[in-house]
Amino acid sequence: MSNRALKTVRNPRFITLVMAAALFGGAVAAHAYTGEKFARDAKVGMTEARTIALKAHPGKITDEELEKENGGSGLRYSFDIRQGKVTHEVGVDAQTGKVLENKAEGPNPD
Repeated sequence: MSNRALKTVRNPRFITLVMAAALFGGAVAAHAYTGEKFARDAKVGMTEARTIALKAHPGKITDEELEKENGGSGLRYSFDIRQGKVTHEVGVDAQTGKVLENKAEGPNPD
């Protein structure tokens, strides 16, 4: 490695830039959800489905996925929403936006 390259790598601005890129890249990857490949078949988007789910059961979404499952149109968003010590599973039909499920999870969630 040349002296110029070494100076660049040791430069605090360069290190900060690399760290920021790593953090940003991790944040973008973490934003993906399970079942994202089905999104093209959904009439209701993830953002709208989140709003519907949080209206049905306010709290903090801890997990979300888009899945093919029996009931409704066969394509649903599934959200785990924590409020206090209780986690609810809320299912939203990806075609109609209708709430298909809103129940507290048991001790052995899926």
